[in-house]
Amino acid sequence: MTYELNGGQSPDYLPCRYGASRQVFRGPRRRLEGEYVAFFGGTETYGKFIETPFPALTEETLGLPCVNFGCVNAGVDAFVNDTALLEAAGQASATVVQIMGAQNMSNRLYSVHPRRNDRFINASAMLKAVYREVDFTEFHFTRHLLRELEAISPDRFKMVREELQAAWMARMTLLLSRIKGPVVLLWMAERAPSNDPAEMSDPLFVTAEMIDALREKVANVVVVQTSAQGSACGTEGMLFGPMEEAAARELPGPGLHDAAATALSGALAGVLNRRH
Repeated sequence: MTYELNGGQSPDYLPCRYGASRQVFRGPRRRLEGEYVAFFGGTETYGKFIETPFPALTEETLGLPCVNFGCVNAGVDAFVNDTALLEAAGQASATVVQIMGAQNMSNRLYSVHPRRNDRFINASAMLKAVYREVDFTEFHFTRHLLRELEAISPDRFKMVREELQAAWMARMTLLLSRIKGPVVLLWMAERAPSNDPAEMSDPLFVTAEMIDALREKVANVVVVQTSAQGSACGTEGMLFGPMEEAAARELPGPGLHDAAATALSGALAGVLNRRH
């Protein structure tokens, strides 16, 4: 498929809300009635800089309404305690949960903003004791914090990584237990799932072993990896303003959204057929 670069503008995200949730989602707002598929996830699910993100493309292929509950920079925290979103998932025929990184959620080492999960709020006494030389007031975002901590002491950072991984497993297990219907997990990243402890790319600190531990709790796991051809396309087909190119380069383009929709449509069709 060929895409034309249309720089100088961003998509009309038609921001909307659902029920009592304080999160802002990509519109248009959908009716939460009848059969539909709910999509939980981060920036990729939201479709930042993408005119037609994979939830909308999946709807076209599946022929079933697909409601996009993706949030920019979200972690598991954005969904696990949001009653309105959990109710929406409970009413859905199935729910797709994008595998999000372990950095954007509160844990025993630090806390994050309850909605803007990439925002670092403060460090715990435990983290301050491990990194006594660090002034944590200098940090505003989780990724900046973690990069600095690893640079200061790779040895001490192993404890940080293990704590975040343990917290991610506990939080994901809780989220899956609170979604009543079948769940399809989506891995959407440049790399394939691996158990490399040094891996610092998205989804941060999530390993193949961690995903395998969740397989018995979900209906399917879909892996969509950026191909070399997809990476070469850069920002082709993405919509962004003149100051947003650097951010756009960090996100999947339309080709990967197409691939995700194709893979998810097949997986969801199988899940939905088993329900009927």
